[in-house]
Amino acid sequence: MRVFAALVLCTVPLAAQEHLSIPTPDGTINADSYGKNDRAVVLAHGGGLNKESWAKQARILGDAGFHAVSIDFDDDHATSAVLATVRYLRSTGAKSVSIVGGSMGGSAAEDASIESKPGEIDRIVVLAASTGGPVDKLKGRTLFIVARDDASQDGPRLPQIRENYEKAPQPKKLIILEGSAHAQHLFATDQGDRLMREILTFLTEP
Repeated sequence: MRVFAALVLCTVPLAAQEHLSIPTPDGTINADSYGKNDRAVVLAHGGGLNKESWAKQARILGDAGFHAVSIDFDDDHATSAVLATVRYLRSTGAKSVSIVGGSMGGSAAEDASIESKPGEIDRIVVLAASTGGPVDKLKGRTLFIVARDDASQDGPRLPQIRENYEKAPQPKKLIILEGSAHAQHLFATDQGDRLMREILTFLTEP
């Protein structure tokens, strides 16, 4: 799978982008859609970012055979927006739906997994995020990723993320990357290619 992921990262063609309007309990959210497949991936951004912040990664996922959908939302409606997108994709033909979330979006991915019905969400990738919810109620496979020296004003993020990882049910995996970049900002560092490979491997492994 790692060979496959490396080949995908070197692919020249990029998945075309389309715009979607997705209904939610609070109205509608704007989304960008890349690729056409019944394997869907929801991309949930961090605070201060937007759906466009996932454009490069979404195109890579689209070229790897996924239907990648990046969404816009605010902090107050993050979880409901993610879960509504999952259900929209299921209702429009997706046979599997995973979530990749960074920071605020990673917390929303965890909370959506906890609130979801069994089988709605297959896998989640949590970039430098933790939830205050019951982590033992996460469903499906979970990949936790954080930079070793990533810190907020409250201190290093790794201890809380490691604690959440330990409480989470199997199957699960924790990857600690070098550096201090937070969540999606890791893609702009020398760890960016490895981060994308790890995500692709996790999403494609049986």
